[in-house]
Amino acid sequence: MGETLIRGVIDMKIFIILILAMALFSGCAIGPDYKRPLYDTPTSWSIDEKETRDVANTLWWEQFNDPVLNDLIQVAIRQNTDLKIAAARVEEYLGYYWVGRSGLFPQIFASGAGGQQRGTENGQTPIPGSIKNPATVYHGVLNGTWEMDVWGRLRRATEAARASLLATEEGKRAIILSLVTTVANNYINLCNLDKQLEISIRTAKLREDSYNIFKLRFEGGIISELELSQIKSEYEQALARIPLIEKQITQQENVLNALLGKNPGRIARGKTIDRLVFPAIPSGVPSDVLEQRPDIKQAEQNLIAANARIGVARALYFPTISLTGNYGWESTNLANLFSGPSGAWNWAAGFSAPIFTGGSVYGQNIAAEAIQQQALFGYQKAIQNAFRDVENALIDQKKTREQLVVQQRQVDALRDYARIARLRYDNGYTSYIEVLDAERSLFNAELDYAQTQGGLFQAFINIYKSMGGGWIMNVEKMTAVTQKK
Repeated sequence: MGETLIRGVIDMKIFIILILAMALFSGCAIGPDYKRPLYDTPTSWSIDEKETRDVANTLWWEQFNDPVLNDLIQVAIRQNTDLKIAAARVEEYLGYYWVGRSGLFPQIFASGAGGQQRGTENGQTPIPGSIKNPATVYHGVLNGTWEMDVWGRLRRATEAARASLLATEEGKRAIILSLVTTVANNYINLCNLDKQLEISIRTAKLREDSYNIFKLRFEGGIISELELSQIKSEYEQALARIPLIEKQITQQENVLNALLGKNPGRIARGKTIDRLVFPAIPSGVPSDVLEQRPDIKQAEQNLIAANARIGVARALYFPTISLTGNYGWESTNLANLFSGPSGAWNWAAGFSAPIFTGGSVYGQNIAAEAIQQQALFGYQKAIQNAFRDVENALIDQKKTREQLVVQQRQVDALRDYARIARLRYDNGYTSYIEVLDAERSLFNAELDYAQTQGGLFQAFINIYKSMGGGWIMNVEKMTAVTQKK
């Protein structure tokens, strides 16, 4: 009895020493540790804007000074379906992270049962008459298992799950970025179309008045049918533009309603495009973009996850060491179930190691390294795309502003041209064809100016979109508050 006890104590000490040794050895995880790749960063933007402000982290759309636009963005943040899906996806990956992380800890389960059983009295091993038959039996068991993460497979898997969770969160922020800027762009486009409709209706009314006057002149034999037909043609041209723009307005409203999570319907208007305020150009250097753009952050987290999964794949070459154990009670009397004599236990340490897998482990390692390379190239591409987007947005804003100044001068000149041409016609110095040409040119120039005006607002919006910014985090907090409600 004493020797058995001593031997059991010695075995337990060996077991504890073995566990401690494995725990110390498991301090290192197989596979490459992540290091951020080197990349070329421009020292400055090619477009030097002097009038910049530190507004990248503010709710920039409020600079337009249009309360209706502010309300539309608030509604989109609360109700947009894509954003709700993205938020749910983050919760999904949070669950995956907890599932993966659980493998680092012992898994303990409990079971119990109670019932009756009867053994045969006439079989090969009959039940002795002295034993109660049928018998009532109760038992309860605690069983556990723990995989010793000697090679770091589980830690690398947890690292990958955490990076995937963070990548999903950045994906949600990318949707916020796209949603806010898309709502703003579409609202600007709607105001632009309103302006074009106003120009078309005004022009059509002027041409209708001219047509009615010249129709009376034709009936009085003062002008020819050719001149009347030319005047009518210009009138009909202006009329034809109206339903086209009205159709575009309705379609634009439907796009906005979809972004707002609503059914098709009318969209409220605030200020006209002429009364909107141009926002400031956000200040920033190229390195800021890498810290602010969610698509770059998402690409890097995907790279971290892929890098960690190389360690998971490499750990498959090594043995898996597990500890298992059971502790339970069994008794025919429920009152004695948890007494000392009713107890039973066992424990074991085991391992399994690959001997021949037909290339399966090798193939998984090749695949993991290839996926990591894809993620690396995706990260590099995201950086290049970010710098390109900012450069394009800056040049778009600068050149569109220059274009708008020139077009304003063109519109002013054509208004003078139309006024002078009509005076010359009224005084008999020229035919009405010159008046029609001047008014036609003015009409087209006014429409072009309105389109460019809207394009300039959108260029400012795209600068904020391309640079990212802390405003995304502020909107995300607003999103979290509305979802809790």
